[in-house]
Amino acid sequence: MNVLVVDDEPFAHKLLALQLKKLGCQDVLSFECAYDALDFIRSGAKTIALIFCDLQMPRMDGIEFVRHLAGIGYGGGLVFVSGEEGRILQTAQALAKAHQLDILGTLNKPVATDLLGQVLERGFSRVATAPRSARKLYEPAELQRAISAGELVNYYQPKVEISTGTVTGMETLVRWQHPQDGLVFPDQFIATAEQFGLINDLTRAVMPAALHQARLWQAMGLDLHVAVNVSMDNLTFLEFPDFVARAVSEAGVPLSSLVLEVTESRLMKDPRLLLDILTRLRLKRIGLSIDDFGTGHSSLAQLRDIPFDELKIDRSFTHGASRNTSLRAIFEASLGMARQLGMKTVAEGVEDRADWDFLRAAGCDSAQGYFIGKPMPATEVPSWMSAWKVRSRELVASTMSLS
Repeated sequence: MNVLVVDDEPFAHKLLALQLKKLGCQDVLSFECAYDALDFIRSGAKTIALIFCDLQMPRMDGIEFVRHLAGIGYGGGLVFVSGEEGRILQTAQALAKAHQLDILGTLNKPVATDLLGQVLERGFSRVATAPRSARKLYEPAELQRAISAGELVNYYQPKVEISTGTVTGMETLVRWQHPQDGLVFPDQFIATAEQFGLINDLTRAVMPAALHQARLWQAMGLDLHVAVNVSMDNLTFLEFPDFVARAVSEAGVPLSSLVLEVTESRLMKDPRLLLDILTRLRLKRIGLSIDDFGTGHSSLAQLRDIPFDELKIDRSFTHGASRNTSLRAIFEASLGMARQLGMKTVAEGVEDRADWDFLRAAGCDSAQGYFIGKPMPATEVPSWMSAWKVRSRELVASTMSLS
């Protein structure tokens, strides 16, 4: 993995390069000027997988550098390394995401080796899933063929109860097993499905398969619910609640085995339709979760008007909240609202032990993230659960000993 460091302080970039090499990065390139770094990237002499960039630099600062990276279509990972205060780092990170750059995190100077190692681990993980970075988008006709041919497959990511470590359910994450391109991630075809009216066909393939899998797990003695993401476009058809209820009945599982995760990524044209459908789903005892809370159009109005029984706090407010006062304030406010409304809480984006310990101290109900388990095929779930049973005992016991 080729790594590039951009920092105008000679001592700082030499020290970071040394730390990176000690952590296994053999090919580390250093630049004191962002212009020179850009010229090197443009030259294509080497494919850069990861960039560590300072913010406060002469001639071209880190924000300008981000703008130019987006302009040349840089597809690798990006990490900010700076002595600036947290709110500036947070805003810079938000800007990089808005440019659709793959921001892996921010590090304060001087860089702690353990935190640097965690960032590198995320970078290695991105490289391992390189097909995703290609960002090939697919035509609607090809996606329709894939749905009809049964090429969509479900992966599952665990949700666990923080206080006990008990596995409570699995979030269903669809993948496309493409005959030529291999495993295709949803960010390369969900938007196409929504834009060209294929999202209902996609949901009618994903949901029954997830419910059938829940039935198989229950037959194995694994009492797991499944969560399925639904698009706002699914919630424009009055018959959608009846389809869901039929799918649950045909799978032979209790209605409580299903949770629908709703993300309002765009505003509804007719809010009456949304309220009609979601209220009928709750009347049928289908669980409703407001996903990615705090982002997009999800708002306090949704909590007031829609009978959600679970709130998923977005990963951007979870990871790093233990060491960021702004994130901690937003997280704890979301948690407090959910408690007062009688809603269960799930924290997304739990990526390290610090996140886990923070959530446990804060009293969050459940957690989900790479620290617990990555999305996996259904066949890998039983072996993961066996390993997690041992690991969770150690986590819970060690946390209790510190309290």
